[in-house]
Amino acid sequence: MKRGEAPGESAATADRKRPKPSRLGVGDIARVGAGGLRTRPVRAFLSALGIGIGISAMIAVVGISTSGQADLNRRLAAIGTNLLRVAPGQTLFGGTTHLPTESIGMIARIGPVTSVSAIGTVTANVYRSSLIPSGQTGAITVEAARTDLLPTVGATVASGTWLSAATSKYPAVVLGAAAARLLGVGAASPGTQVWLGGSSYTVVGILNPVPLAPELDTAAMVGWPQAASALGFDGHPTTVYTRTRDDSVASVQAILGATANPEHPDEVKVSRPSDALAAKQAANSAVSGLLLGLGAVALLVGGIGVANTMVISVLERRAEIGLRRSLGATRGQIRSQFLAESLLLSALGGVGGVAVGIAVTAGYASFKGWPSVVPAWVSTGGVAATVVIGGFAGLYPAWRAARMSPTEALSVP
Repeated sequence: MKRGEAPGESAATADRKRPKPSRLGVGDIARVGAGGLRTRPVRAFLSALGIGIGISAMIAVVGISTSGQADLNRRLAAIGTNLLRVAPGQTLFGGTTHLPTESIGMIARIGPVTSVSAIGTVTANVYRSSLIPSGQTGAITVEAARTDLLPTVGATVASGTWLSAATSKYPAVVLGAAAARLLGVGAASPGTQVWLGGSSYTVVGILNPVPLAPELDTAAMVGWPQAASALGFDGHPTTVYTRTRDDSVASVQAILGATANPEHPDEVKVSRPSDALAAKQAANSAVSGLLLGLGAVALLVGGIGVANTMVISVLERRAEIGLRRSLGATRGQIRSQFLAESLLLSALGGVGGVAVGIAVTAGYASFKGWPSVVPAWVSTGGVAATVVIGGFAGLYPAWRAARMSPTEALSVP
């Protein structure tokens, strides 16, 4: 008969009667872990704040970048990516050149081309009145413009009207958005007189900003016939805007130089304005990548803060650990308790950080007039990342707490 067995009692019966340590369910572990956090709310808040700052920074950076990309896609869908820009380049020796006056008509004969228009720079200045000193031009250019310019470049009129077949023959001018602001002409002020090329011109319209042709924003545009008759315009276009079918952009772009200037195709610059917008977005994405790295560093620092909090918590609660061990708690239960505290602490910071990041993204997107877009994988990934960090941060404190013997823990004053 083994020690501890009653006379006539089998070993199996004795094992069934021997008390076994109770098991803690997942809910019990979560409640015990939450109880540990409630005893030190300020410290728990500050530790979760470190995690939250890192996650909110990452969510906001990704969300703002994605919202900006969505806005770009929306604008490109509205104004199109099938606009090509033809401009004169330079001669072999670096001199200036010009496009032939026939270039507009020759480009229009390309099969996939749907519309063509142009502007031509005029040697003249524009002022608010004749009393303004001649040196204060405000960097406003004077351009001869064709009547079909607006639909070709995707521009819209903010107030007033665009040049027509009638007004393009008379001293009428349409101002770009920036030009109107520099001249002090408000959106509700068509009919105002400005001093252009030594005589008065009537402002008949003001344009909205033109994303694909930003050079029009700082331009004062007069009719093609009026520029030729009154301002000495020679008829050579300085920029030809060409719309093509979407499936023929690359093929048309390849032959535009030779079509616009058959004698000197190498002296023609052909570009796609939408590529500039995409390049700008790519530059913004590079900056976003840098900020995302800074957010990751902040998240790492927050994880170190959680680990530090948990280590200090173990040292301060040795008496509690010893008491629980003496009452029958196993090493695994102690380890689970402190690991649960670390996970809950990180999860709270992660959820709060995601909420703040989404709010910052929504606020910034609303301020810029963008659609607010936060990818679902960013939010779920952010919370998952905090849980993983919390798990790693709590491993050592949990292991240290579990290794304490009851006598060692209770003997600490």
